[in-house]
This record gives sequence, structure tokens and C-alpha cells, in this order.
Amino acid sequence: MDLFANWTELQEFLARGGPAIWAISALSVLTMALIMWKIWRLGLLGAWSGKRTRKAIAAWEAGDTAGARSLLEGASSLRATVARHAIETQVSGKFTDSEAREDIQRVAKNQLSRARTGLRALELIATIAPLLGLLGTVLGMITAFQTLQAAGTRADPAALAGGIWEALLTTAAGMAVAIPAGVALAWFESVADRVQGDMEDGITRILLRKPGAAQGFAAAAE
Repeated sequence: MDLFANWTELQEFLARGGPAIWAISALSVLTMALIMWKIWRLGLLGAWSGKRTRKAIAAWEAGDTAGARSLLEGASSLRATVARHAIETQVSGKFTDSEAREDIQRVAKNQLSRARTGLRALELIATIAPLLGLLGTVLGMITAFQTLQAAGTRADPAALAGGIWEALLTTAAGMAVAIPAGVALAWFESVADRVQGDMEDGITRILLRKPGAAQGFAAAAE
């Protein structure tokens, strides 16, 4: 019975809000799906883990090339992928310093693009949800005042007030969707920025190691 009553109340709420509230409701479902998917996706990409990569970079700086490569072998996180490519670039000795940096930056940009996937959609939702709410309110106010005009001197203030608060529902609903979308967007952007900072730091530390050490390892391996 409670479930049926809640469903009936939801239908009444959507009917009062008009087309705008339906659009906002669809955006709310999409927002929650995007947030949950993004958290899951960033977890798979290792956005919150970097201990293994830090150890590998420390080993590389200490001259333990084999240890650094072993730590990064099989790792698929964002930081590890970039660090492994940077180390392999140095070990191969096929690139000049500028060429190596450009190639590593190419890989880093691709990884960052994976980390930022879906953020544009959240940004769009945070922008248009309040506008949809405002549009619904304006349309509702127009309807309310048209009703008031048609009633003439027999206008019921209570009916007018009811029409106005029903119109304002869409503004509140739009803000209720935009706020969590904006908060999630800021959070995900901060995660991506932190990953980018770690990548830049790791790339610099790897490239600062003298090429002779890497070449020496390559010669020994042969």
C-alpha cells in the first residue's frame, strides 16, 4: 500500500510540474547513473591508487631499473601506464630528450582523456537543469496568470497561490539536480587534476635520471 501511495504521489508531482519536470526527472536519473559509473570507472583506472608507481619511480631513481620495470609490469592504472612507458622510452635509447618527452606526453594525454570521460555530460546537466527548472516556472506562471485573467473579478487568491507554488516546483527540482551534478563534477575534476599532477611529477623524475644508467642496463641485458 505504501509503495502504491508513493507512486501515486510521484505521478501527481510530475503532472503538476508539466513537461519541464519530466525532463528534469530524466536528468536526475541520468545524473545518478553517470556519478555511479564514473566512480566505478575511476576505480578500475586506479585513480585513487599510486603506491606501486611511486615505488617504481623511487627504484628507477635509485638505479634499480630492473626493479622499477618489474613493479610496473602488468599494472594498468593511469599512473603506472605512463610511468612504464616513460621508463621504456628511456631504456630503449631510441629517442632524443625532446622526442621522449613528446611521446610520453602523448601517452599521458590519452590516459587523462580516459580519466575525464563523462565530465562534459555532468557539466552540461549542471548547466541546463536550473534552466529547465526556470523555464517550467515561467510557463507555470504564465498559465497561472492566464487563469487569473479569465476569472476576472471572481479570481480566487488561493487558486492563484496554488498555481504559483506548483510552477515553482520545477525551479526547486532543477536546483536539486544541478547541485549534486556540480559537486560530483568538481570532485571528479579534482581527482583528474591530482592524477595529472602525479603523472607530470613522475615523468620529470624519470627523465631526470642520467641516460647512461638506462643505456648501461640495456647493454647489460644484451
